Amino acid sequence: MTLNLTPNIPDPDGFYDELLQAHTGLSDDESDAFNARLILILANHIGDRDVLRAAVKAAK
Repeated sequence: MTLNLTPNIPDPDGFYDELLQAHTGLSDDESDAFNARLILILANHIGDRDVLRAAVKAAK
């Protein structure tokens, strides 16, 4: 499996709104912790170390 960098989320604006709403009322530290948990949950879902490594490289 390779890393997909093309738009692939149905209703991306809706997803972005949901993501912003999830941060509502959180302090900066709580928001950072939420992001870390979300990243780890999604990384676990992906599971493929090569894809995860490529994602880290792409984000850098």
